[in-house]
Amino acid sequence: MGPGPPTDTNPRAVAASYLASFASGDPEAVAAHVSDGFSNVHTSALGLPSQGRAEYRSRLADFLATFAGLTYEAEEIIVEGDRVAAAYVMRARADGKPFEIRGVMRLTVRDGLIERRVDYFDSLTFLQQTGQA
Repeated sequence: MGPGPPTDTNPRAVAASYLASFASGDPEAVAAHVSDGFSNVHTSALGLPSQGRAEYRSRLADFLATFAGLTYEAEEIIVEGDRVAAAYVMRARADGKPFEIRGVMRLTVRDGLIERRVDYFDSLTFLQQTGQA
């Protein structure tokens, strides 16, 4: 099992650790960053929302398998109280085809865990780069 969330409960550290945890390929390491009542909201047509850590965790294995070599590179992290905006570049391969898309996650962090994630990314760019559009 990969590393869990940082012992530092500072929202910036939690957000940075969460983004970095995807590169581990370990669903447990990613899910360790979210609260039991985690709300995962996607604004993109291709995103799959979920509610609760258990449901989120159950979907992570397929998500990580679908996107080989997945990384989120934090371009900028802005913090205001318990709210974090993390601009990122997502890189991976889908069906062997590399892609790179930019996005932003708005996170609410309390007591060192992410309670809510609202993710914005460009579905069309993903489809174009993977030859699906």
